[in-house]
Amino acid sequence: MSESRRARSVGTGRAHAKAILLGEHAVVYGAAALALPIPQLTVTASVGWSPDGDRQDEVSYTMTGTASRALVTQASDGLRRLVAEFKARLGVVGGPRLDVLLDSSVPHGRGLGSSAASSRATVLALADLFGHTLSQDAAFELVQTAEQMAHGRASGVDARAVGAVAPLWFEAGRVEPLRIGMEGLFIVADSGTAGSTKEAVALLREGFEQHRGARERFVGRASDLVGAAREALANGKPEDVGARLTEYHDLMRGAGLSTNRIDALVEAALWAGALGAKITGGGLGGCVIALVRPERAREVTRQLHEAGAVQTWVVSLKGLDNHAP
Repeated sequence: MSESRRARSVGTGRAHAKAILLGEHAVVYGAAALALPIPQLTVTASVGWSPDGDRQDEVSYTMTGTASRALVTQASDGLRRLVAEFKARLGVVGGPRLDVLLDSSVPHGRGLGSSAASSRATVLALADLFGHTLSQDAAFELVQTAEQMAHGRASGVDARAVGAVAPLWFEAGRVEPLRIGMEGLFIVADSGTAGSTKEAVALLREGFEQHRGARERFVGRASDLVGAAREALANGKPEDVGARLTEYHDLMRGAGLSTNRIDALVEAALWAGALGAKITGGGLGGCVIALVRPERAREVTRQLHEAGAVQTWVVSLKGLDNHAP
């Protein structure tokens, strides 16, 4: 952290959603993952001192926007831990209650990083309130504090991706911007059903324990697909990127992490001409991500909605590096 400046009366911070292109679950075991920022889905946090000065060292949270109240319920312990850790780093003791307002357009439980984005926005708002500048690493560490409480064993990819300005490669806490040698559109489709990262992790672990060598096969295959997709993105081979997406979906489905509704959305996207499609996030619900050529985007989107998608978002590879966190 930098030297303190004069504290403000209200601090604000902002973060955005993300989607995992490839690497779900394997990233927890040290494999690499590829992630995509979704700049149009945002969380804005406002933090101020409560007028109720008698209530010391407490934090209240209010959420508005399209995100559900369940997010605050699920993440409140992590967010309170985050505030306590932030104040401890600054040596702040006591003080009136902090009121945190989260305005979010990131749907909860869809694998889009809603909890990490809320945590990052809160961290940046706290830094603004107290007049401190956070390094990227310091912000990451604080967000991870909340993520570990919300999800158990968190890889850190969400904590990095919700502040990324461009697609990134992540492995064991290290990040690099992805080299992109192609244009294309990613369509993210919400199945309307929330997933559960904790349940998916437990299901996958149970499968690994029951079948000797299952973990090594899963992580090895995932690593191969991530590496191949990274190379194809750099070398401008969209068909190869799409094929790796679909193969990763098959890997997730084979592990029991997909659902009938998700499978139907993947099939609809492919039938409409997508170059590839897969579940994104922890699984057992959530979203599908499909790579399409611009001229097929409208038809793919239409077919996704006909197959049951409740909403869709389009993210272009072109221009993502101009997005400000």
